[in-house]
Amino acid sequence: MPEEKEQELQEQVVENVDVEATEKTPSENEGPIEVAKSEVVQNTESSEKNDLSEKDDSEEEEEAVIEEIDENNAEDAEDSDNHHRHQIPILDYHSMSIENLTGELQRLVKNEKVQAIKKHVDGIKHEFDLKFQEFIDHKKEDFIAKGGNEIDFRYNSITKKQFNEVYSEYREKRNQYYKSLEKSLNENLADRLELIEELKGLINVEEDINTTYKNFKDLQERWRNAGPIPRTHYNNVWKTYHHHIEIFYDFLHLNRELRDLDFKHNLEEKQKLVVKAQALAEEPDLGKAFRELQTLHKIWKEDIGPVGKEHREQIWELFSDATKVLHQRRQDYYKDLDKVHEQNLVKKREIIAAIADISTKVSNNHKALQEQMKEIETLRNSFFKAGKVPQKVNEKTWSEFKEAVRQFNRNKNAFYKNLKKDQQDNLDKKRELLNLAIGLKDSDDWDVATQEMKRIQSEWKKIGHVPRKYSDKIWKEFKSACNHYFDRLHALKNAANKEEVENLTKKEACLERLKEFRLSGERNTDIKAIKGFIEEWKGIGRVPFNKKNITQKFNKILDAIFKKLDVSRQESELLKYGNKIQQLANADNERAISNERTFIRRKIEESKTEIRQLENNLQFFSNASEDNPLVKDVIKRVETHKQSLETWKAKLKNLNIMENNLNKEAVEENEAKASSEEE
Repeated sequence: MPEEKEQELQEQVVENVDVEATEKTPSENEGPIEVAKSEVVQNTESSEKNDLSEKDDSEEEEEAVIEEIDENNAEDAEDSDNHHRHQIPILDYHSMSIENLTGELQRLVKNEKVQAIKKHVDGIKHEFDLKFQEFIDHKKEDFIAKGGNEIDFRYNSITKKQFNEVYSEYREKRNQYYKSLEKSLNENLADRLELIEELKGLINVEEDINTTYKNFKDLQERWRNAGPIPRTHYNNVWKTYHHHIEIFYDFLHLNRELRDLDFKHNLEEKQKLVVKAQALAEEPDLGKAFRELQTLHKIWKEDIGPVGKEHREQIWELFSDATKVLHQRRQDYYKDLDKVHEQNLVKKREIIAAIADISTKVSNNHKALQEQMKEIETLRNSFFKAGKVPQKVNEKTWSEFKEAVRQFNRNKNAFYKNLKKDQQDNLDKKRELLNLAIGLKDSDDWDVATQEMKRIQSEWKKIGHVPRKYSDKIWKEFKSACNHYFDRLHALKNAANKEEVENLTKKEACLERLKEFRLSGERNTDIKAIKGFIEEWKGIGRVPFNKKNITQKFNKILDAIFKKLDVSRQESELLKYGNKIQQLANADNERAISNERTFIRRKIEESKTEIRQLENNLQFFSNASEDNPLVKDVIKRVETHKQSLETWKAKLKNLNIMENNLNKEAVEENEAKASSEEE
């Protein structure tokens, strides 16, 4: 080609580019990126497509998915490690408790890059806020139902405190990351804009075309190594860059060999991408397929230059068609997912209906109501595990669920409020009886006062529970008044009972000798000696009523000795009881044996009743910690009564064995007597 012709064509290209740039130069107030946007109008691929308003629905959907890919690539471009966010699974946060949500947030903040977990953290925080608010509303209703004022309501949640601490740590890490990133991104943006300016200037340089082409390749390499830029500028900068790449290749028509060599290479690379994109239609993991498609688009845009005009539309259509196929798979997947969400909605509405049904039938019995509370908690857990519902009804479904649970809580609280009123009424009744007992405790009208005191005690037993904070105090006061009166009554009787006083003297002597007793080291010998003390004690008889605690002293010393001998509580009780069995056997008194059996059976029933009553009382502490002093006391009393129950059962068994032996001996004696008479 003659030099004059080459120079002429070069001048034409330069002139055309300059005119184009002049016509599209924005106002001085616009920044470099706005300039880039105006220049992108000449982008070959975008300019060859129809206006968005003329596209049919399928083309709009395709455009949408490509925009989504571009946005994701723009986000990843800020950080080469940011693509890792696609590999971190987003769990079903809706089904997780606030404790588990806090734990998952801790795990993410501790182990993952802060820029990769934004969607995860946002999802966790959304669910945590909803559930914690529901929890707080429930606690507030309970507080108000118990007589508290709403303005005084306070609740310190350890879980909420932990969540806030971890979330604050996340925000601090995120802010530090983006603060340090911002400077680097803006510097890289400035570098890339300078490279675009250099690229624009290549066609205006008067030098050998081979030198220009070499400078162009060097510029491309510098572009590839220029580093990430802000995502908000990513697509515009790349479009501007490619726009001027194509202008440069048009300029290269002056050296068709160099241009065609690049076009051929780029076409081959894009054909490879088309093949890979088409293969993704068979990838079973849709998420993985879409991420790989995103990567292919990134390579198409960032790493491969333009192809010849005669191939541009065709190769793009092939790549676009492969994208459409995968997009259709996604559409079908989301349609199926919508069906699942509709099914979840049906389940959740059934759960809400079940909660509402229980709310209208709240039991008026504490034990039954506790069971209903367990049912509600089970339904709540089922609701959260039922999965997501369509987004359009999500808020409505959540509101209906909260209202159903809240209605149950209102009715439950109303029951306990009435129960509290009943307990207050019981307290008033017991206070009246207490005042009567206090008024009678010093009375000398023994016949009238004794009958009245017995009536008061009987009435006391018929009255139900009183508020826990008063129960121990009022019982002790009532018991003290009753004991004071009956101690006086028994003291009066004891004054006339010389035998009981003598028995007291004997037992005091026996007690002193027992105190002085020392173990020999021979277990059987010591137990035999202890049995002797017990037998002596049982044989002495009754003591004055106001001195009956001497038996407790005796038993206390025995228990200490039995403990040294490693004798269990039940075994020690049976050892004490053995002497009484022997006395009954020696007396061979059927009436006495029958009375003893009736006494033991009554004790067994009393123990069972006490155990049932205490276990029922424990249900009132269902939400209290086992470290609560009241709870620990009730549990201890239950265990004591259970041990007593086993001891009484063992005593009854021994009594039955003794009676059976007596009956057997009587039968044998009668048979022997009959045999003797026959002889």
